[in-house]
Amino acid sequence: MHLQPIAIASPPLYNIAEVRMEHRGKRAQRVGDALRERGYRLTPQRMLILTALEGSDDHISAEEIYAQVCAKYPQVNISTVYRTLELLKSLGLVTETDLGEGRVRYHFADKGHHHHLICENCGATIEVEESLLLPLKRALLKEHQFKANLSHFAIFGRCARCRG
Repeated sequence: MHLQPIAIASPPLYNIAEVRMEHRGKRAQRVGDALRERGYRLTPQRMLILTALEGSDDHISAEEIYAQVCAKYPQVNISTVYRTLELLKSLGLVTETDLGEGRVRYHFADKGHHHHLICENCGATIEVEESLLLPLKRALLKEHQFKANLSHFAIFGRCARCRG
């Protein structure tokens, strides 16, 4: 009996040049440059994470980022996504917000400071500009000598539709 060799398909390996071809977003490129300027390596995994962040019109979870990165770079581990997001957060390059879903969501910090009103009943989300909260920030400083970081957070309550 003669055995025929069979080909086993393995997931493609991506090199840095292939990932760079896909990595075109201006915001992701600026954040990547900021990482390099601070002495961090811009690995293919980090580039794909930045691309996923930029590709999201809204806030995105680590799990959603992982799914996108895995589709292009199957060897990545979700811990890489978490570590990269933590690094980006510690450097002030992304913001992290708990929108009450049991997981936090991220977006680039330079998308601006805004806040969210979240309906506890229907889950509706309303974005609120930071200027609305400036009186609160001033009051906290004046009355409690507390300098609040109001860069990004959620306030929970009931929307007009659910109240009425």
